[in-house]
Amino acid sequence: MSTAARQAYFDRTHTDDLIAFLGTSPSPYHAVASAAERLEKAGFRQVAETDAWDASAGGRYLVRGGALIAWYVPEGAGPETPFRVVGTHTDSPNLRVKPLPDTGSAGWRQVAVEIYGGVPLNTWLDRDLGLSGRLALRDGSVRLVQLDEPLLRVPQLAIHLDRQVNEGMKLDKQRHLTPIWGLGPVDEGGLIEYVAQRAGVEAADVAGWDLMTHDVQPASYLGRDRELLAGPRLDNLLSVHAATAALAAVATAAAAGAELPYIPVLAAFDHEETGSESDTGAQSPLLGNVLERTVHARGGSREDRARALAGTVCLSSDMGHAVHPNYSERHEPGHHPMPNGGPILKVNVNNRYATDGVGRAVFAAACDKAGVPWQTFVSNNAMPCGTTIGPITAARLGIATVDCGIAALSMHSARELCGAEDPYLLASAIKAFLEG
Repeated sequence: MSTAARQAYFDRTHTDDLIAFLGTSPSPYHAVASAAERLEKAGFRQVAETDAWDASAGGRYLVRGGALIAWYVPEGAGPETPFRVVGTHTDSPNLRVKPLPDTGSAGWRQVAVEIYGGVPLNTWLDRDLGLSGRLALRDGSVRLVQLDEPLLRVPQLAIHLDRQVNEGMKLDKQRHLTPIWGLGPVDEGGLIEYVAQRAGVEAADVAGWDLMTHDVQPASYLGRDRELLAGPRLDNLLSVHAATAALAAVATAAAAGAELPYIPVLAAFDHEETGSESDTGAQSPLLGNVLERTVHARGGSREDRARALAGTVCLSSDMGHAVHPNYSERHEPGHHPMPNGGPILKVNVNNRYATDGVGRAVFAAACDKAGVPWQTFVSNNAMPCGTTIGPITAARLGIATVDCGIAALSMHSARELCGAEDPYLLASAIKAFLEG
């Protein structure tokens, strides 16, 4: 496709908003809050899991930690009305603060961290890092924290002290990834005291925390023609943002009278990068419980639930690999997804992805309806294939599931790279999918 033709699809406003979303979402908890803010502007209202749910039409969402489930019930929807679900995840690989964070060595103050997810360790060296996450207070409340300032740094060993560094760097996760944040003796309680003060609470009131590091350099356009996007947490906040925008657009149109044959749903899970085994992960009953409760709220029975799920399709949206110009031999020779080539359909016959031939047809129909190009990703047979929440969702709920995403380089790095046009193309395809 020519550059002029591609530009016809491109809405830079969407990518500008994605950059803003990434900036306000350094942790899963912040990503949920940012998505919720956008949904509320589209008329959605928050509901509590402990409350009884009513059958009225409209948009709703619930928050559980770093996970968010949102759905829109159109006028006239029956208890057997099928769902169209978009599954994403809010977490990204990073360095997370340990329960006893204050440490140090050789006159340096440091912060003890644990490796979260599949981290390319060298990408976190010599970066200015901030802190974000949440503080759990003794009164039962939670306070979000976002410190977008250069507080920490993991310094690389100088080449003069490691002459073999360019022949292969080996980093010990315990010894070499501990960030520095000052000089002096170990300051017991100093980190949490500082974070609490910045959050406007007393350190004595902090009973627990879930804190993590993030690169303070904001996402930005890259390249001569600004046709690329470089930034942190593209995997998988790009999909969370695209799905949120698509759901808000579909709900707004439905509220204005557009016909909607399905109940569109956004499922943004946490802990995908560590296997999804948590109360906010895709292996939890969270999504299944929400779908079942919406059926019951509309007067439905177990039979209605089974009918609704039988007609339900899930689109699992996560990042995929673009062909790397310096390592093209690592990719499947016949499938070379490129940035700005449109969303990718992810296929693996060993069910690391959930896509089958029928799912391919659903995905193709959505892209055709949206008028966007699309590509296919398949792993090289000699390379292990990653996985997503797609197979988990398909197996747990017994619903047809398709895996998709966009093509990117440097996946799981502290900063990743994708085409600047692809976020809008993905959101357009998701919107068409939710509309049915």
